Amino acid sequence: MALLVIASCQLMVVLDITIVNIALPDIQRSLDFSTTSLSWVVNAYTLTFGGLLLLGGRAGDILGRRRVFVFGVLLFVLASLLGGFAQNEAQLLGARALQGVGGAIASPTSLALISTTFREGPERNRAFGVFAAVSAGGGAIGLLAGGMLVEWLNWRWVLFVNVPIGLLIALATPRFIRESERHPGRFDITGALTSTAGMVLLVYGFIRAAQDGWSDPLTLASFAGAVVLLALFVLVERRSRQPITPLHMFADRNRAGTYGIMLCLAAAIFGMFFFLTLFVQNVLDFSPLQAGLAFLPVSAVIAVGAGLASRFLPVYGPKPFMVVGAVLAAAGLAWLTLTDVHSTYAGSVLGPMLVFSLGMGMEFVSLTLMALSDVTTEETGAASGLLNAMQQVGGSLGLSILVTMFGTASANEARRQIPDFLAQATPLEQLRFQRTGELPPPWSDEVLTAGISAAFVMAAVFTLIAALIATLVIQVRPSDLERLKGDGPGAIPGA
Repeated sequence: MALLVIASCQLMVVLDITIVNIALPDIQRSLDFSTTSLSWVVNAYTLTFGGLLLLGGRAGDILGRRRVFVFGVLLFVLASLLGGFAQNEAQLLGARALQGVGGAIASPTSLALISTTFREGPERNRAFGVFAAVSAGGGAIGLLAGGMLVEWLNWRWVLFVNVPIGLLIALATPRFIRESERHPGRFDITGALTSTAGMVLLVYGFIRAAQDGWSDPLTLASFAGAVVLLALFVLVERRSRQPITPLHMFADRNRAGTYGIMLCLAAAIFGMFFFLTLFVQNVLDFSPLQAGLAFLPVSAVIAVGAGLASRFLPVYGPKPFMVVGAVLAAAGLAWLTLTDVHSTYAGSVLGPMLVFSLGMGMEFVSLTLMALSDVTTEETGAASGLLNAMQQVGGSLGLSILVTMFGTASANEARRQIPDFLAQATPLEQLRFQRTGELPPPWSDEVLTAGISAAFVMAAVFTLIAALIATLVIQVRPSDLERLKGDGPGAIPGA
């Protein structure tokens, strides 16, 4: 029951990253968002979520993880309720940002609660396997749930659905999860602010570059501000007696490598969901519900990969699964680059999507275990918060880079398609094109597919970088295998 409560919270938080994607067109029509501002419905959540995860993990260490966990869940519920009732852009974006704050408090605390609730060894391996499967598969479930809610009810229910789920989690937590030991300390507010603001500016710089180009003054100012703030963050953490991010965690090559791998893989999985959602709805003409169903196999195969990794980790250690998982993910993405306007779901999308998902399932279990290996009880919150931050920030940064690749390739393809369009278009179509600058189908399908193919090339590069890091950096010692089996010096007897 404790695992069910923890996993349900993680599913709710992760699911919210993608459940809104299906609803974006309806949100745009309902609240009169412009196309540019609409992207912030997603970004307002991911940026506050990724930016404050480090503070959320630290709060659990100092105040007690169960107490902080419940607070984060209730804050998430309140924000979801406010977002569902939003009447304009500002109200919805404010609610989405507040959702990110609640998720940032609850998510790292839930991962740390696994470390303190389950005995190290096979029991904890299985718990991490469930948690990793939920974390990785939640995105696909969110797309399915979003499609059902939008098609059967309306867009507001993609937010309202969190309210009953969150309240049940908050009520069940005191009954099934014991409170962790509180560790005296203080909050590193300066570190939290500089890291959050720095990551927000960095992500915004990439988003701005995709829209207005790399020479745009605001783009350059965002990158410059990010560099200054992140450098200040490192300086603050080095001098702080109780840093929000103990920098000595990066001194361990395995943990540093794990964070680098997560950064790359998160970019790939965010990009896969984002661009395939566009492809199946705009090129294959899937409805929101059909699009959600199309991603359902992802969750099942991720669970299979996570189960295989959990079972054989004590035998082979995490490194083989890190390497093989990244290679499989790269193969799936490389396969997706072959899609074109004549592709079908069964013939061109399903196969590579399943290969990608199997690799990601193996990866998330291995990364989670490696990130928390040899971490003291006092720092499990900070370690788990940093892993989650790498996932969210890596996803936001990576998606911004992929969108830039998409924009460049699609613009080049549009220039090639315009002469053919002008030669065949009716006067009315030509007039509409002069007014909007947008090509109609089937020319727009060619443009979209070319951009998506280019984005998948870059996503495959990200996963290959992850495979190289796993091969060259990660080292598994005999003592690590002993801990995974539950009979090493790091095991927790009687826990």
